[in-house]
Amino acid sequence: MVVNYSATLFMLSLLILSSQHLISCQPSETFITNSSISWINNRARSYVVNSTDGATLTPILSREGNEALFVCGFLCDYNGTACVFGVLILPNTYDSYLYYPRLVWSANRNNPVRTNATLQLRQDGGLLLMDSDGTLIWNTSTSGKVSVGFNLTVMGNLVLFDKSNDIIWQSFDHPTDTLVPGQIMVPGQKLISRISATDWNEGMLTLDFKYSGLSAYIESNPRQLYVLRLGVEKPFQFPGLGFSLKGYGSRGMLTIGFEFSNARFMRLGVDGHLRVYHWRGSWSEEADLFTYYIGECGYPTMCGNYSVCGNGQCTCPQTAVGFGQTNFLQQINYRQPNQGCVLVTPISCEHSQYHILMELEDIAYIPLYFQYGTNKTDLENCKRSCLSNCSCKAAQFQFSGPGNTIGDCALLNDVFSLTDNYGAPNKTTLFIKMQNSSYLQASPPLISSEKKSKRVPTIVGSTIGASFGLLLMVLTCFAYIFRRRKGLEEDEEEFLDQIPGMPTRFSYEELTVMTENFSETLGEGGFGSVFEGTMSDGTKIAVKRMQGFGNVKKSFLAEVATIGSIQHVNLVKLVGFCAEKSHRLLVYEFMANVSLDRWIFHGTGEKSLTWGVRKKIISDVAKGLAYLHEDCNNKIIHLDIKPQNILLDHNLNAKVSDFGLSKLVGKDESNIVTAMRGTPGYLAPEWLHEVITEKVDVYSFGVVILEIICGRKNLDRYQDEDDMHLLSLFMRKAVERQLLEMVDKKSEDMQLHRKEAVEMMKIAAWCLQSDYTKRPSMSLVVKVLQGLVAAETDLDYSFTFPTMTRKVAGAIQEREAVVGISLPFPSQLSGPR
Repeated sequence: MVVNYSATLFMLSLLILSSQHLISCQPSETFITNSSISWINNRARSYVVNSTDGATLTPILSREGNEALFVCGFLCDYNGTACVFGVLILPNTYDSYLYYPRLVWSANRNNPVRTNATLQLRQDGGLLLMDSDGTLIWNTSTSGKVSVGFNLTVMGNLVLFDKSNDIIWQSFDHPTDTLVPGQIMVPGQKLISRISATDWNEGMLTLDFKYSGLSAYIESNPRQLYVLRLGVEKPFQFPGLGFSLKGYGSRGMLTIGFEFSNARFMRLGVDGHLRVYHWRGSWSEEADLFTYYIGECGYPTMCGNYSVCGNGQCTCPQTAVGFGQTNFLQQINYRQPNQGCVLVTPISCEHSQYHILMELEDIAYIPLYFQYGTNKTDLENCKRSCLSNCSCKAAQFQFSGPGNTIGDCALLNDVFSLTDNYGAPNKTTLFIKMQNSSYLQASPPLISSEKKSKRVPTIVGSTIGASFGLLLMVLTCFAYIFRRRKGLEEDEEEFLDQIPGMPTRFSYEELTVMTENFSETLGEGGFGSVFEGTMSDGTKIAVKRMQGFGNVKKSFLAEVATIGSIQHVNLVKLVGFCAEKSHRLLVYEFMANVSLDRWIFHGTGEKSLTWGVRKKIISDVAKGLAYLHEDCNNKIIHLDIKPQNILLDHNLNAKVSDFGLSKLVGKDESNIVTAMRGTPGYLAPEWLHEVITEKVDVYSFGVVILEIICGRKNLDRYQDEDDMHLLSLFMRKAVERQLLEMVDKKSEDMQLHRKEAVEMMKIAAWCLQSDYTKRPSMSLVVKVLQGLVAAETDLDYSFTFPTMTRKVAGAIQEREAVVGISLPFPSQLSGPR
């Protein structure tokens, strides 16, 4: 039975029309006008929601369904510079405006407006959206029809109607990237993905509905189809999930039905997946519809550009192609191979004579659905066609059959993910265009001899005069800089010599020998690179070579003066330093198991840390910070506690490193001046108010505890929107009493100790209190971890949202803050207590 959808919606509108329109700060259900009504995107009337970083929602209409609430209004980013007018779905729960809205339709996704934009309902023009400067951004294109009102249905359909209550426009006719229960697609309608989770603009992935069924593709040249004719030629039903997708062929209707509730929606994701989400305490993925048919490697962006997807892994293709060069592609991020690969030498049309093709047998760009540009040609002609066309980035040749030299050729202007096509019925060979850098030669521009002869006298005369004056200025500046720099270096070296208890002072030549001319790199940081070295007695060391001047030199002084004279088992030991002319180097003890982040963020199930080791690491870090805060003669605040600055020795004992680098200490300064170089995500909220105490380290320590227990970063953009920010997820799970679900699922041992891990999370919550005065001292944390005292249980789980991180990041760029702690003068420094 086919329902007359327009009649149904018409009857629904009759039921919910009101004899008067309601205008207030609260969402109403129907608006009727005799002339026009306007609504302003006023942030003073908005709600903060956590669907994106600091997003705000200014509601205009609302409609309550069985399990879902639909709201129509303005959704803005955290600073109000990008806003869309749209419809959102929310769980029908108490205070649901504040939690988990999902944008299911928007009018102006490609042209956002700003704060104070206006939505206007006119009888003679329908709905109009104007930016704050009065520019018309969007309208319903209903001129010539009389609009008397609009409302929002229980299914989330925004409806504009005339005096006869006939629908003259509805949002269901203009889908964006999402479908909701009861929504109908007709041939010619499309879903287009977003650019990213936080960027509403149209992306490159499209779901297209035609009479022949569903197709999905990525906009490229040629267009890459990765799903073809589903729903009609092939069954496409998931009855066990209460979801089905059925095509009606010549009738040209596609219905989306959900049997159990309307607290669901279907979205074409930024990765090309078509997923169904269902509300179960949070928006959870219920089904990944395309993957059942095409597999994980069937998506064009699965592994990023130029990367091969096979056996659940993403790898860069490597092969020797002659010409003295073998590696033409390299991984963008070795820790996240799904980001793809990049050409080592970009293709240059100016040097097309040096273009070559890397041959990849049984590798396909599009293994299933491909629009070949040239049919029935041979392999060599296909290769020549690509080499003669600079826009061609790759060529794919598909043989007509076994033993056949004739086939189909496609020239590709874009290269997305590749797949292993071994064993396919028709063999494919992919050729990727490379630039042979061995033969690149830069040719000087040519100037005609006639023009050149006329310009020579003028050029020579002006050049001599300008050069003479410039030379005098340069020599004067160099002389001043040399004298000034020499004086500063002498003062600095004299300052270091006055500090008692300093570690060994090395010459630059000695460190060059120890590091074998700085050949083995261990890593890179904000102020320079770290190299592996070996002392004459065979002791391994890590040598950090500082680069730059100004703040870097001050940071070097701070590091040496602060930790050069203190020692603790949970602080990385400063073995020595070098301050010789322009060379500034720090020599640390060697930590065999590198930094903590490589274990908790990137460890596999076989290499993941056990509960006992994680608990020991947390205790080690707490002891190190307690020593810095309370057991030194002078208080030291680290200011940048994060897993990257926690190093592990060969027994996985944890030691805090890189403290002092964010503090800028002058020779005669008693206060620390910092440019707030802490890492967003670990910064305490009081950074915004310049109330800086050692409790900023306690807050960062709380974030690190959660990362250790959960085995993930505090900001992970590969997670769903709800789960992207760890603190937001922690708050929600705490309220729902589901903290057990947050324990690292990659580790079987952690799952066996989930209850103990949750107790550790409560200590983290104590450290994360927004009011810094309610956070414990690090010495108190140590006692709690040792079981000597009980942890605080009366906690506020309304932690600082990730929006605070964005604000802190802005504040970092705008100002410097004086931190209310002090370092001693050189004569006051002493050894550890």
